[in-house]
This record gives sequence, structure tokens and C-alpha cells, in this order.
Amino acid sequence: MTNKIKSVFVTLSTLLLVSCAAQLPLLEGKSGAVPDGVDLAGSFRLRVDPDTRRLLPQEEGVLVGAEQSRRNRLQNSRIKRNDKRMSAQVFIENGENIKLTQTDYGLFISYDRSIVEEFRFGENRLVAIGPIEAQRVSGWEGSTFVAETMDKAGNVLRETWSLRGADELVRNIRLTERDKEVFSQQQIFDRK
Repeated sequence: MTNKIKSVFVTLSTLLLVSCAAQLPLLEGKSGAVPDGVDLAGSFRLRVDPDTRRLLPQEEGVLVGAEQSRRNRLQNSRIKRNDKRMSAQVFIENGENIKLTQTDYGLFISYDRSIVEEFRFGENRLVAIGPIEAQRVSGWEGSTFVAETMDKAGNVLRETWSLRGADELVRNIRLTERDKEVFSQQQIFDRK
């Protein structure tokens, strides 16, 4: 009888774990093949008004510029303070000066020459910052490089990088808790 109870307990525990895991979204894999003619490599600077060093309006409700990094850090700290379960935001990096190095297999992004982030095209792997682990997929959707990072609670950080013309780099950052957007930002960089 004891073995039967243990067996039932193990079965119920397994079903509970499977049902909880099934509720988390799955990250869709990205292409590992670099699109023909797409090269994000270069050095870029976050766009600011040269006279005032103030933010430039990109479009209604979206600002870009030097203070944006500071605002982003403040926003990230608010997310951290308000929701201890949202660990995906620790994977957001920012800088005024960035350098992208693109190889046949990956993209390296240097933020203000102090932090370098590596993405492999077509990757689907576990990444970690200290004790915080998350699933990451990255690669290409058309001519846009996409990296998605999902924490254990199912919160997803989605970053996209694309060129607009030859000298303008557009980065979009979106953080969602399940299907609810909790943070969104667009950054425009000009080639140096």
C-alpha cells in the first residue's frame, strides 16, 4: 500500500509540473542564416540633439537620446523593485556608444566599450547572469536580427536590431509579462 501511495504521489507531482510547464510560452527558433547583403557591423552613437544634448522625439510618445539610457536604467530599477519575479530585465544592456561586430555565426555588441554581449545566429540555449538563468533564442527574421530571452516565470525580453538606410541603426526593446507589455523602447543610433 505504501508503494502505491508513493506511486500516486509521484504521478500527481509529475502531472502538476508538466501542467505548469505547459503554461509557459515557448520561444520560436530564429534563422541562423545571415540574409544576403545584411551587415550590422559598425560603430554607432545614440542619437541626441547636438545643441542641447536633450532627447530627440522619434515619434509620438517615444524619445531617443543620451538621457534615455539613464531613464532606461531607472525604468529597469522600478521593474526590479516592483516585481521581484521579473528577472528577464537584467538582460537589458544599454550604452551611448555601441560597436557591432558581425561574423558568419554571431553578433557581438559592445556597449560603451565596457560590456560585450554575444549572440549566436540560430541559437536556442540557456544563458545566465549570476544566479539568474533564462532561455535565449536569437537569429534572423528577414533582415532584422532578433534576440528573445525568457525567464523562468515566462517573462520575455525581445530585442530587434535593423538598419534603416546605411547609417541608421534601429533597436527596439520590449519586455512582456505573459501577454502584457510592461516596457517598450526604441533607440536610434547614427553610424560614426
